[in-house]
Amino acid sequence: MNLHRLDLVSLSLFTRVARTGSISKGAELSSLAVGAASKRMSDLEAAVGVPLLERHSRGVSLTAAGEALQRHAQRILGAVDQLAADLSDHAKGLLGVVRLWANTSAVTQFLPGDLSAFAAVQPGIRIELNEADSHEVVLAVAEGRADLGIFAERTPALGLQTLPYRSDRLALVVPAGHPLAGRQRVAFTEAMEHDFVSLTVDTSLAQLLAKESGALDKPLRIRIRVRSFDAMCQMVAAGLGIAVLPDTAADALVAALGLRKLELTDEWVRRELLLGMRNAAALPRPTRSLLDHFTRSRRAGVPD
Repeated sequence: MNLHRLDLVSLSLFTRVARTGSISKGAELSSLAVGAASKRMSDLEAAVGVPLLERHSRGVSLTAAGEALQRHAQRILGAVDQLAADLSDHAKGLLGVVRLWANTSAVTQFLPGDLSAFAAVQPGIRIELNEADSHEVVLAVAEGRADLGIFAERTPALGLQTLPYRSDRLALVVPAGHPLAGRQRVAFTEAMEHDFVSLTVDTSLAQLLAKESGALDKPLRIRIRVRSFDAMCQMVAAGLGIAVLPDTAADALVAALGLRKLELTDEWVRRELLLGMRNAAALPRPTRSLLDHFTRSRRAGVPD
C-alpha cells in the first residue's frame, strides 16, 4: 500500500463517484473525461491495494474498504478547504480564524458583548460562530470541526479539557393572566402543576428539566416543543404553557411580549457554562487569544 501516491483530484473524484454511484456522473461533476476518471479509480485501487468499488450494470457501489476511504477522504478534503480559507484570510491581512461553537444560552446572553469587545482589540482575528445544542458543541470540538466550544456543565465532555466560562440562572416565564403571574418566587414542583413550553429534547435545558422532574417522580406536562428562546416566549404569550429559560435571555422577550418572570427557588437553577477544547497547550495563537479574553471577561464579570 503506497498512500503517498494518493492525490487530491483522485480523492475528490472518488467521493463524487461514491455519492452518485456512477463513474460517468462523478467524472462529469469533476470535469473529467470518463476514460480518465475510470483510470484514476483503477490507479487509486492499485495505490491502496484493495478493491474500492463493486462494478455492476447499474453503476458502482462501495466495498467495505471503499466506505472507509470515503470517510477519510471527506475529512481530508474538508481540511484542505479549511486550509484554503485560512490562507485566503491571511492573504487579506487577517491574523487567523477561530471556529467557535456555542449553545443558545451563551449566544443569547454573553457572546454578543464578549465577541464585540474581542473584535475591538483583535480586529485581525475572524470568529466563525456556530450555534448548536450543547452535545453537538462537544462533538464538534472532539471531532476537530470546532476550535473552541461553550456548553452546559452537565453535558458529557468526552475527554475535552474544560474551563469555566459564565454562570447563569434559570427563571420561570408565565403569561400575564396566569394563576402564577402574581407571584415573585415559585418552586419548580409547584410550577409542574401547569402545562409547559420546552426546547427540543436534545437540548441541555430540556434534559435538565427532565432530570429534575424525574427526581421528583412527577412527569413534566410538555404541551409543545420549539427550538429557540424567542419561540418559547411567543408560545407562552399565546397561552400554550409556561417556560423555564435563562434569566438574562428572558428579560427583553418578557418586556416585549408583556409576560411575567418569576424566580425559581430550587438550587439547581443556577448553572455553569463551560469552555471546552481538545488540548489547551496546543491551541493556535488566535484561539488562545480568544480563550484568554473569555477568562479575563469572566474574572471581570463583564466583557473587557
